[in-house]
Amino acid sequence: MISSRRASGPNGTLKCGAVMLTALLVLGTFPQSANAESRKSTAPAAANSPIQHVVIIIGENRTFDHVFGTYVPKVDPRSGKSQYIWNLQSEGIVNLDGTPGPNFANATQYSATVNDTYTINPPDKMAYTNLPPVLAGGYSTQSEWSAPFTSQAVGELIDPDLARDYNRFLTTGATGIKSGKTDTRVTSVNPNAPTNGPYQLTGSKMPYDAYTASPAHRLFQMWQETDCAKGNITDSHLSPCLNDLFPFVEVSMGTGSNGEKQPTPFTDRTTKEGSASMGFYNINEGDVPYFKYLADNYTINDNFHQSVMGGTGANHIMFGFGDAIYYENSSFKAAKPPASEVEDLDPQDGTNNWPKEDGYGNGGYLSSSGFIPPTGGGSYVQCSDMSEGGVPAIRNYLESMNVNANCQSGHYYLVNNYNPGYFPSGDVAPIDDTANPLTYSFTIPPTNQVSIADRMNAAGLSITYFGEQWDLNAEDPGFLDPSDEYCNICNPFEYESNIMANPITRLANDADETEFLADIDAGTLPDVSIVKPSGNNDGHPASSKLDLFEGFCKRIIDGIQANPTLWKSTAIFITEDEGGGYWDTGYIQPIDFFGDGTRIPLVVVSPYSTGGIVSHEYSDHVSLDKFIEWNWSLKPITDRSRDNLPDPKQPNNSDGSPTYAPTNGPALSDLQGEFSFSKANTTIIPYRGGAR
Repeated sequence: MISSRRASGPNGTLKCGAVMLTALLVLGTFPQSANAESRKSTAPAAANSPIQHVVIIIGENRTFDHVFGTYVPKVDPRSGKSQYIWNLQSEGIVNLDGTPGPNFANATQYSATVNDTYTINPPDKMAYTNLPPVLAGGYSTQSEWSAPFTSQAVGELIDPDLARDYNRFLTTGATGIKSGKTDTRVTSVNPNAPTNGPYQLTGSKMPYDAYTASPAHRLFQMWQETDCAKGNITDSHLSPCLNDLFPFVEVSMGTGSNGEKQPTPFTDRTTKEGSASMGFYNINEGDVPYFKYLADNYTINDNFHQSVMGGTGANHIMFGFGDAIYYENSSFKAAKPPASEVEDLDPQDGTNNWPKEDGYGNGGYLSSSGFIPPTGGGSYVQCSDMSEGGVPAIRNYLESMNVNANCQSGHYYLVNNYNPGYFPSGDVAPIDDTANPLTYSFTIPPTNQVSIADRMNAAGLSITYFGEQWDLNAEDPGFLDPSDEYCNICNPFEYESNIMANPITRLANDADETEFLADIDAGTLPDVSIVKPSGNNDGHPASSKLDLFEGFCKRIIDGIQANPTLWKSTAIFITEDEGGGYWDTGYIQPIDFFGDGTRIPLVVVSPYSTGGIVSHEYSDHVSLDKFIEWNWSLKPITDRSRDNLPDPKQPNNSDGSPTYAPTNGPALSDLQGEFSFSKANTTIIPYRGGAR
């Protein structure tokens, strides 16, 4: 009997797919990706700005402070005055050299007691004397088939999509330390007993080019990490969230229980996460050099957020649909998923915060006694049901803030990572057949919900999701090929029947990233391009590196800027899917049951966003949808999607300093404020920093 098992990354999280015998599951041929001609607008609509091409590049799992915590912006070229930015150094939490600043105590983290009922703001908290240990994560050695490769030549063959100077990083950065062991490369603190607060990752033994651990970043974990309550708002602390339980959640819950009993013995090393959430890069000392160059010369937003508390799949879905998607039956009606796939975050008896049902699940495997079917893996939430463990804590908080949870009765929403209901071929993936080992475990059935692609298609506009290694995965949907690092959970259109069941839209709305590069060379970009790196290049902690994501972005930007006509008509948005569970100091606006979440970077690269500007407009992933809709006069995706929210009102404080909380919340910017459309500056300041 052939086993079906869930493929995992080095941190144990879902690796965009499940391994199975592809030849037995998928019959027929796989269509090739569309060519540039099929992606052109059929009836081009006039844009409301000079922007004719929107390019959105989405990396993985970095918060704003984790990347830009020590960034000091340039003088505002419009006013000649210094610009404020909300980050670790401006808050006085750390100094520019990464050492503790005068307000370091404001970052104090706490342990807590959560015995019977899940809560997002436990009353019984105690400050850590020292944080849990800093533990290693990621690839300890090189690999033949994925980064870090044993051979650069093989790496360039499998992964050809980086700026040339970054190819050398395809073989470097292995930790040399077993995952879960003390990370002795960190020297800014004692890694066995870190000082209570954020610490600099890099130093004499930890280069910027190194694989590091990945913190927990699921929906209920992040709600608890951020510790939100209306009573937390004061004149000196405008956010309802204290952000003070990050290491506690890492070591008490981690990535979930999968319905299994808490391991014995259970220590602050059992989940293998420790205090990874508190690490940051020091951009002021040379880390993240290319993104610093972009921030210095274009526009950066210090109030942009992941749209969902949680991980990769849910945030890409929210961007694509402006909403969460839910479990549907074959008639596309809301239905109940298998019981083991429904979240229950109330702690198991006798434990502190170890959930009854939450996690990535056991995908099924072949044992000596036969096939063990899939178990565990809670990722659906009926958030209208106040009896479901975990739901009341979030709903009660939202009610106290006069915010609608936006949960429909009888709908089980997907809030964490499950595979999409389609293969790239358009075939429906087998779902939850526990009697059949050749099943695609943890797969949400196809949805007929409407996405931003449907809105653009109906308007005769072109939009394409360019996924790196899409073509490879079309031939290998079961991820049997060890070099296949395509991210299926990242493609919102791969969940959707309107796109995937129709060969015309499937070919027009999905393609490989290599075709995007070819489009750049031909000067024929779609109206909207969504570009997703593979798992090698997306910058995800543990399974990738931030410098590889920089190199991925640089190749794209260099190519567009090399074509003056294309450059003058293009806006490039570079962001992350979510913060990956890293700590952040920023304001978090309650929008609905699903988020918002922590701040993440957003850099806007365009001739109309030059000068090194810092924008403070409150926004999240759905703001990208709002910009697209504004630019081409489109209606919101649905009558309940987040793009219906108003633009935020954020009057400056009496001293002229920026505000971050909209006075008319929930509200989301359409990102018009990131641009000066009346003035184009096509001069390109060369990047001279080199790859570091």
